[in-house]
Parts: sequence; C-alpha cells; structure tokens
Amino acid sequence: MTTDQNGATYAAAGVDIEAGDRAVELMKQWVKKANRPEVVGGLGGFAGLFDVSAFKNYERPLLASATDGVGTKVAIAAAMDKHDTIGHDLVGMVVDDIVVCGAEPLFMTDYICVGKVVPERVAAIVKGIAEGCALAGCALVGGETAEHPGLLGPDEYDVAGAGTGVVEADALLGAERVRAGDVVIAMAASGLHSNGYSLVRHVLLNQAGWKLDRKVEEFGRTLGEELLEPTRIYSLDCLALIRATEVHAFSHVTGGGLAANLARVIPNGLHARLDRGTWTPLPVFRTVAEVGKVATLEIEKTLNMGVGMVAVVPPHSVDAVLAVLEDRGVESWVLGDIVDRTGEHEGGAALYNAYEGFTG
Repeated sequence: MTTDQNGATYAAAGVDIEAGDRAVELMKQWVKKANRPEVVGGLGGFAGLFDVSAFKNYERPLLASATDGVGTKVAIAAAMDKHDTIGHDLVGMVVDDIVVCGAEPLFMTDYICVGKVVPERVAAIVKGIAEGCALAGCALVGGETAEHPGLLGPDEYDVAGAGTGVVEADALLGAERVRAGDVVIAMAASGLHSNGYSLVRHVLLNQAGWKLDRKVEEFGRTLGEELLEPTRIYSLDCLALIRATEVHAFSHVTGGGLAANLARVIPNGLHARLDRGTWTPLPVFRTVAEVGKVATLEIEKTLNMGVGMVAVVPPHSVDAVLAVLEDRGVESWVLGDIVDRTGEHEGGAALYNAYEGFTG
C-alpha cells in the first residue's frame, strides 16, 4: 500500500502525540511524590495497581468511591496562567467526600482534557494533584490526558478525578449514628474552595467588571489570588478525629451550601440548629453578597460561607475534637446542635441568627 506524503495526519488534525509524551515525562517527578507502599508498578501502565492484601485484617472492608471536578474555577486558573494549584482543589473535592463516611482515602486517578497539550501546563496541573494527594495521605496511581482540538480552545482545559478509600463496616459513619443532643463542630474553609464560581465570576467579573489583577483591600491581595486560594483538604484531620475520639458523622460542605449538605447526614425526626452568630464569613463572601446584591438564602445555598467540613459528635467528645483540630492547625468551633423533631419525615438543618457584620 502506498502512502501520500501530503495526506492528513493526527498532528494536522490538532493532536500532538509528541507533546503528550513530553507531558508524561515532566509529570513523572510529581507523581512519585504521591505514593503509598501499596502501590504496585509505576506510571505508564494501562491501569494503576494497588495491593489490597492488608484488607485481610479487616472483618468486613467496604470500599468507598467518589468522583468530582473543580467546576469553573479552571477558568480563573487559565486566565491567570497559573495551573499548579487547581489539582490541589481536585483532590480536596474527591478525598473529602470519601472521608465523610469514615473511610481512609487510598488512591486517586485523574483526567485532564485540554484543547492543546502544552507539556509544562499539564505537568503543573499534575504537580498540584500530586501535592494534594500527599496532603491527603493517598496515592496518585494513574490518569489520562486527552487533547480535544475543536472542542476546547488552545488554552482551555478541564480536570476531573476519582478516588477510592476503605472503611471497616462497623466503623461506617453517617446518619444512623446521629442522636438528639449531638453537637455540630465547624471546620473553617480556606476560602471559596471549588464551588459557586459561576456565581462569583458572574458578579465580580461580568457584572462589576473587576479584573483579576485588581488589588482588593479586604482580601489583602489581588482578586485573582483570592479566587485561586486552594481548597483545604480535611481527610487526615478527620481521620485523626476518628482515631482520637468518638465521631458520629461528617459533612463535606460543597455545592448546595452548609445547611443542605449537613441535612444529608441528619436522620428523619432530627434537626440540626446552626447559629450564624458563631462565626464571621471571610471577606470574599461578604464582597460577593454586597457587590452582587445576592440574597442571604441564595448565597448560603451556593457558597460554603467559610465552613468547609462539619463533624457531628456526642457532647462528651466536643473538647477532644476541638483540641485535636487546634493541634492540627484547623480553626474550629461549636456551630450548633442536633434536636429532636419527632414526626418529621425528613431530617434537615437550618441556620438562625445573623452573621456578625454580614449585610448581604
């Protein structure tokens, strides 16, 4: 069979295999930093391998799995041409869903879809993922980079990831353990985390016309730096609490806000009362509310309002929980309690009182 030297090629169609190979070489140094002893083999196989022989020590091991992305926060990273923190966000969104049920995150895989492979950019994204995995105590065992010319612009990309953890069946946390009289402990968020960026971008960038390099006095830095603040990763903090004291449930505060996410771990007949007066949201939340004239209920169901993770614990555990979190450098406080609402078909959570200084 003869070939036409002027015929179509994959490169001419917009896919650069050589650039992809270079990206893999550049990311290898970072993937090595996100390792665990159970990882078998290295980067380059068709599947990541993880030795689960330790599960023989479990009575009934349950695998916990989660998948997520970081939403339109990638648009901020792309606009600022800073790509080494967005992977940190990705890990936080995945592993902190896994740890909610009491599971230890074991490993993650990632998927990076780009309009054009720029090896250094892809490596920077993976660097952030690997550093996030190291903070979460899990391994990065594999991933995929896909080039989609025509579907995404040359500087556009998206990221997603999936993770797996393990928990002993009789140690599973959740609504079944929550009781009236339990106390709700808040763990501070580092900022917006990775939810609500469509609203934030609409208000600050589109409506108000602010630029990412605008210095915002209330933030003490530029708008872009504030919006790229990495998501706090709580998985090791939550595991430390489980080891040190009694915990009934966790709730990862993501899309839907504080009340809606906490309601997912409140059983029928019980209700969580959360006091807005126990904390003051970070300036970025007030700024979005005031600039966009966003109603309180609207912003509360969209953004985390400064609470990234919640623990529901029995009263006798409160002091120990607060002490462990303080030792680990996590700001925490008593947010509310669980009360009996016998006769209600669904559990729920509600905020009451007013934020100190919050006028949105």
